[in-house]
Amino acid sequence: MTQTLETLTRRTDTLTSIRGIVHTMKTLSATNALPYEHAARSIDAYRETILNGFQAFLHRNGPLALANEEAAAQIIVAFGSDHGLCGNYNEVLADQVLEQLRDHASSRITARVICVGAQMEDALNGLGIRVECTLLQPATADGLGRLAGDLVTRFDAIRRVISSGDLSVTLVFMERSVHGQQSPVSRRLLPLDADLIGDLSRRPWKSRSLPNFSLPSNHLLSALIRSYLFASIFRAAAEALVTENAARLARMQQAEQSIDEQLETLKSEVRMARQREITTELLDVIIGFEALKHRKRLTGNSRPPRNGPRTSGPATTLDRRP
Repeated sequence: MTQTLETLTRRTDTLTSIRGIVHTMKTLSATNALPYEHAARSIDAYRETILNGFQAFLHRNGPLALANEEAAAQIIVAFGSDHGLCGNYNEVLADQVLEQLRDHASSRITARVICVGAQMEDALNGLGIRVECTLLQPATADGLGRLAGDLVTRFDAIRRVISSGDLSVTLVFMERSVHGQQSPVSRRLLPLDADLIGDLSRRPWKSRSLPNFSLPSNHLLSALIRSYLFASIFRAAAEALVTENAARLARMQQAEQSIDEQLETLKSEVRMARQREITTELLDVIIGFEALKHRKRLTGNSRPPRNGPRTSGPATTLDRRP
């Protein structure tokens, strides 16, 4: 169907405005990802310090008695997004949460699901998963500490109200993989990983000074576990925000490319429509000119002469006689 030049121009202006919005979103995604990536690298050094503290504790007190995971209260924390324009990011994470709930189905204790991100809550509700509470994503990298501290405080509140006092905490978030891809991961924080504790107990102590501490062992272990949870949640939240912005950046690049292709098509149609209108106007001018020329030719042939027949000489008096 042939469209008018006015319609094509209006569509071109609309697509140009949309392209500007997409370009702005792409720029924001690329800019926002960098502070979260720096925060993730920074917290890795803090986490390594906490692991050294665990190593010192194990060197002084021996192996830890790990809790029974079957009798522990199950908590799943899902890190999604508050905003859209990132494809099926939240839906993939919701499927991973559903898989974790199926793994815990044999347990007699119902798993609690804590959601980070309003869009993530909608994805979980779409699969019939009841969310206990929903937390907002941090707006900047400075808010990662607030989010991690809030979750650690909630874990303490849940541990105080349950009978066993043991928790099983699993984090579900999106992680970067090879070739710029993303994949959902499930990482268990509590009970502490037996392999991690075993590696720390077998790791040689690097310093010439033996580790020592003055705090009671139970207080020190509690502080180490809280710090370990804080660092792990901080790292997971930062990684989730990096991958979310990367996913949004990829979607915006695809949208920008698609808009550019549509703009090229529309510009070609606009040029063709303008050429058609110019041709039509030229044809109208030529036809009008030919019609006017033909009309003048017809009226010129049928017009009588301006002067009558002339006599050979002047009229005489006899000619005037009645």
